[in-house]
Amino acid sequence: MKGSKGIGMRLSLVALVWLSMLLVPALQAAEVNNVRLWRAPDNTRLVFDLTGPADHSLFTLSSPERIVIDINNARFTADTRALALDNTPLTGVRSAPRGDGDRDLRVVLDLNKAVNPRSFTLAPNQQYGHRLVIDLYDQEPPAPTANLQTPPTPSASPLPQQPARTASTGQRDIVVALDAGHGGEDPGAIGFKGAREKDVVLQISRDLKALIDAEPGFRAELVRTGDYFIPLRRRTEIARKHNADLFVSIHADAFTRTSAFGASVFALSDRGATSETARLLADRENRSDLIGGVGGVSLDNRDQVLASVLLDLSMTATLAASLDVGQQVLNSIGKITPLHKRRVEQAGFMVLKSPDIPSILVETGFISNPGEAQKLVTRSHQQALARAMHAGIRDYFQRNPPPGTRLAALRDSGQLKASAPGEHLVARGDTLSLIATRYNVSLASLRQANNLRNDSIRVGQVLKIPPSSMLVQN
Repeated sequence: MKGSKGIGMRLSLVALVWLSMLLVPALQAAEVNNVRLWRAPDNTRLVFDLTGPADHSLFTLSSPERIVIDINNARFTADTRALALDNTPLTGVRSAPRGDGDRDLRVVLDLNKAVNPRSFTLAPNQQYGHRLVIDLYDQEPPAPTANLQTPPTPSASPLPQQPARTASTGQRDIVVALDAGHGGEDPGAIGFKGAREKDVVLQISRDLKALIDAEPGFRAELVRTGDYFIPLRRRTEIARKHNADLFVSIHADAFTRTSAFGASVFALSDRGATSETARLLADRENRSDLIGGVGGVSLDNRDQVLASVLLDLSMTATLAASLDVGQQVLNSIGKITPLHKRRVEQAGFMVLKSPDIPSILVETGFISNPGEAQKLVTRSHQQALARAMHAGIRDYFQRNPPPGTRLAALRDSGQLKASAPGEHLVARGDTLSLIATRYNVSLASLRQANNLRNDSIRVGQVLKIPPSSMLVQN
């Protein structure tokens, strides 16, 4: 019996030790050890990085405008002096202990105007620990001259304002929405030497926009104009707001094997992914809303039933168009960089689930591959990718101009001849040498196929491309 009692006492002591070890972290104050800030066109996001979970409450004060955030059992150790407050409603961030024993924390956000605040916490994920997110939504509408082309932060390179171009007869431009993936606290894939997907794809999107805007009858709209987070569903809403004829989401992804390489183009699949790679990539992209604190946090998704009905009614034609333009873009990209797959893949990417806008997702390469990462961060390769995507988009719409557009009017009047697969419609700036390079054929074979005596070509001329050159290089 004595031995049993001794064993029982030792077990009790062990249990108490384990219990105390479990309680110690809970009693320790969480530290706010970093503060990050992003400015979007209509809101400002503050993210407090915490060393542990912490409850909080928020209220506003006026005269002057302030937001007060009380965090239980926490202390502030972050340095906020380097925060870029220009072009935001924030004028300062201050903090002080509060409550008995100074165990709790009060953070005050000083403002130069009233905002609509929203706050929520996020659990740790693969990239970050515990976070407290404060979204400050602008109350007043933007000034008449402001639009999505205005960079949200001083660090973003200014984008030139493009005037709306319409033909003299009033036909509209073809609108292409360019969606640079990720942004803000969601960097996307991190590649060789710290290359960040969100930076690479934003630069490619800007390059592609400049090319599309220079093409008569076309206009591009950037979904994300700077380094800030946009929820996945909001991205397609922005495209719809601009009445987009095409939605192009641009990414530079990673895979578990650093040997994975090559560019890909995806369209939506209502049956799920068509390959294991596509399935993993789609899952990772859809989880980015969890990083930003949208998907999985709010249960207000009652529009999904309506969306399902719309998909059933409209997706067949939209998906067919997506596959068509996707293959055109993939063929064009294959002329300047290796391809991961020679056909358009299909997966359940959230940003492709628009029933009324043909949508594609372009993976410009694997940033997890050291060789591809080094190319993806170079301006020359970024510009080459933009040129290739532009050529594919242009060629598709020259064959399939939407009703009511300038290109459709030119086609109906006989001024625009649509090129078929295996053909190239000469556009402004084309030379025979550039066309030969694009389709990986010799100048001699291109001349012979078109009975050309010299290298002189004219805008609107349809050139035959030798069949062997249409093979996609892997």
